[in-house]
Amino acid sequence: MTTSDPGRCPWCGTDPLYVNYHDTVWGRPSYHDQDLFEKLCLDGQQAGLSWITILRKQHSYQDAYDQFDAEKIVRYDDEKKAELLANPGIIRNRLKVESIIRNARGFLEFRDRGESFSEFLWSFVEGKPIQNQWRTLAEVPVTTPQAEAMSKALKKAGFNFVGPTIVYAFMQATGMVNDHLIGCPAHQACRELAP
Repeated sequence: MTTSDPGRCPWCGTDPLYVNYHDTVWGRPSYHDQDLFEKLCLDGQQAGLSWITILRKQHSYQDAYDQFDAEKIVRYDDEKKAELLANPGIIRNRLKVESIIRNARGFLEFRDRGESFSEFLWSFVEGKPIQNQWRTLAEVPVTTPQAEAMSKALKKAGFNFVGPTIVYAFMQATGMVNDHLIGCPAHQACRELAP
């Protein structure tokens, strides 16, 4: 696909970074605990902003948050928080900085209980991607009962910035739902990746 491919989902426009994200990441099933933790944190950073804003800062986030190593993140002290709040490469919002630290605690609690974070998240779609058949962007929902249930369970587990809309965006991005429009070549590509 090229940046001018008329069949591609229109939400990514023609920005090469966004087009590459659409073509190679969004909607591809992700099952690795660490990858899912990072993506959930980044989606929380998106609250009130566009995803392209966070996507452009993804490498800065990875550098700032020790590659999303939860063991390191939970030990961040006031000095480290101040450093993060002064970092122009990330969103400098105290609540969002605290959110990643809080979410790291929740993530580690899954591990400490011997539970798979991935299995927990994927259980909301019965372990396999929901294959939607949308023809237009107007048909794509902003949340679903599965996203609302996941949001509620994540909040109960100590996570924040995980409202139903953020969680649904996370589910779309990590392939728990295939929301590529059926006319988009990536729709079939993602379908073929499903177990």
